[in-house]
Amino acid sequence: MASNVIEFYNGKTVFITGGTGFLGVCLIEKLLRSIPDLKTIYLLVRPKKGKKVEERLEDIKKNSVFNRLKEENKTDLFKKLILIAGDVGEENLGLSSADRLTLVEDVQIVFHSAATLDFEVDLKSATNINLLGTRRVVQLCQEIRDFKALVHVSSAYVNSTLNEVEEYVYPAPYDVNELVGLMEKLDLETLKAETPNIIKNHTNAYTFTKHLAEHEIKNGHIPAAIVRPSMITGAWKEPVPGWTVSKNTLQGFLMGAGKGVIRRLPVAKELIYDYIPVDLVVNNLITAAYAVNHDSKKELKVYHCTSSTRNPFKWITIEPQINSYLHKYPLQSAVWYPCLKLLPSIFMFKLSAIFIHLIPGYILDIVTKLAGGRPILVRLHTNVNNSLDRLKTFIFTEWKFHNSRTLELHDSLSEVDKKLFNLDIKPLIWQNYFIDLVQGVRQYLHNESPKSLAKARSKDRILLVAHLSLQAALLGLVWWLIKTVFASSWTAASFVVSVIYLLFSQL
Repeated sequence: MASNVIEFYNGKTVFITGGTGFLGVCLIEKLLRSIPDLKTIYLLVRPKKGKKVEERLEDIKKNSVFNRLKEENKTDLFKKLILIAGDVGEENLGLSSADRLTLVEDVQIVFHSAATLDFEVDLKSATNINLLGTRRVVQLCQEIRDFKALVHVSSAYVNSTLNEVEEYVYPAPYDVNELVGLMEKLDLETLKAETPNIIKNHTNAYTFTKHLAEHEIKNGHIPAAIVRPSMITGAWKEPVPGWTVSKNTLQGFLMGAGKGVIRRLPVAKELIYDYIPVDLVVNNLITAAYAVNHDSKKELKVYHCTSSTRNPFKWITIEPQINSYLHKYPLQSAVWYPCLKLLPSIFMFKLSAIFIHLIPGYILDIVTKLAGGRPILVRLHTNVNNSLDRLKTFIFTEWKFHNSRTLELHDSLSEVDKKLFNLDIKPLIWQNYFIDLVQGVRQYLHNESPKSLAKARSKDRILLVAHLSLQAALLGLVWWLIKTVFASSWTAASFVVSVIYLLFSQL
């Protein structure tokens, strides 16, 4: 049985914005590997001073996401990837007249993934990139002569003011033209002061402008789909299980935990956290374009690429095993014995961080500096602590993103396409997924080969002895100090030490 999705893409030309990011490179890899008769992929890249477009292309090819293509001797497919200089933050996408004409004449399918993902970004920058950048992409699509579909990458959290969200475009939180007028009229300081009054219930400028960007798609009156992923994590299956180049969300936690420098994590263990593997998001993007073209009505489609209502994840299900995974696949570059503990509040985390993160961080930074290295731990932990208030809503709020339309799309696919472009997260087993992810973080973020596992495990045992020895030494010192200062007996002092140990074990 033939693949209807592949047949749709055969001979077509694709244009991608945001293609150098985590999701973007994974999308490129899947298109090249799964659709061999795809004609061309045009990739919008920001010009870099001192680097030619050809050099940027070579940098992209070096990404580990393409290792599978290289192993399968399919590097000739890279010839289909053509870089075009431009920027969604500039008028006309920063395209030259010749490049814009090329896109208008050749392209049929557009994936718009470019955005600023920074939760701290100012409203003016977010408006220009997320909102007006989307408008500029829509304007290009309106000019394309043989246009088939635009797939816009939004976020499940654009409607984070609601606890339960459906797959449709909710009313705009602000008048777009009025917002654009304010951007032109107000200076940065005034705009910063006015931002809370403008975004109102939205947590930050990112979710606010991404919400408004969906209305640019809706009002563009072109064949289009909006895909709303939740927190994108490493690969479930493709290109290989556990693959990642992103240091955000789960990967960031595991990256620091494996090193032994992130030892506490503020989470509500009983809440549902919505994580979605990057390969499922890619499959959703690819099939969404097919669905847009396949639908005779050409209505705007919204798809939640999420897990909360289909295969909900709770940290309590993984908590008993997480440290065993870190020790089964330890890092040769670990600086201390990994021991990740989950704490139920920001207050508990910050209190614990003083003793568990900051004090050891100062000590290790001093040692690093004396050894001629670059101290980073104190700065890392300080940045984490400073960001917690901004992230509190996302850490301690439970959302349910209903994804019936995504499941309908999955069910509508042929059996061949269901295997090639799976959209259903239901079969994923979170414990197995974490095992793959820990290995992926080790290999792709820490650049440690599986061949080095024996040496890493040997070091892990040494770090365990050092960890227990330090604990014993500190407790012995406290025991001696209490006996000496208060002139108490060794037995009485040991009771106090036991109480102190129990109290600190809660941190």
